[in-house]
Amino acid sequence: MKILVTNDDGIYSPGIAALAKIAARFGEVKIVAPDVEQSSMGHAITASRPLSYKKSPVDFGGIEAYRVNGTPADCVALGQHLWDKPDVVLSGINMGPNLGNAMWHSGTLAAAKQAVLFGLKGIALSTPTDIEPDFDALDPFVEKTLHLLFNNPHLNLINVNFPHNPQGVRWTRQSVRLYDNNIVPGLDPMGRKHYWFTVIPLEPAEEGTDRWAIENHFVSITPLRLDLTNEAELLKAQLAYPIESVTPQNVS
Repeated sequence: MKILVTNDDGIYSPGIAALAKIAARFGEVKIVAPDVEQSSMGHAITASRPLSYKKSPVDFGGIEAYRVNGTPADCVALGQHLWDKPDVVLSGINMGPNLGNAMWHSGTLAAAKQAVLFGLKGIALSTPTDIEPDFDALDPFVEKTLHLLFNNPHLNLINVNFPHNPQGVRWTRQSVRLYDNNIVPGLDPMGRKHYWFTVIPLEPAEEGTDRWAIENHFVSITPLRLDLTNEAELLKAQLAYPIESVTPQNVS
């Protein structure tokens, strides 16, 4: 198995080193990661300038590794081009969870999505950082999860989150909660105003969701898809407003 490993935290993150070490038990591994942190970059791609890559200054124990002056999605695109199509892309282990609404702006998950756009399996992996992650303790759970997902040909895009002290593994769905926007003002050392964007959840996590799993010390495995179509709403629209009845004269 040819495994491409990337992340959005950058080539220097301890999370990518931990993931690459575990992935090497399953096959040949190459690392292609951003040269600087790209957290919350989402699925941005670089189109206004050329990309370049350099050999990683970090020693990954004999694993071939490169840093790219681009986004996580760029790294997957360049990595699969340079390596003649790997079998799977692993993104992480992200320093911070990627749960619920965070999936929309996650650079970690974007790398996995980019893999699926190329016809590859993409797996995003994350863990909370409210305390320092213990990657040695997570090691057996990461290995077990990869073994489960590598051997399932029906799952192509998967979002995985590891709590600090896992008590088990759960299949989950995405937690979609309402949030209250919170802007925190402050001053920089020069006395200039700046602002931090934060959110406050307004609803508790429902049982069976990714947030619920992490809050209850379970590894969360959430199968995803690229198609965002709301089939139920589409069917309602088709029945209520047949396309042949929609003309410029009766559209209000």
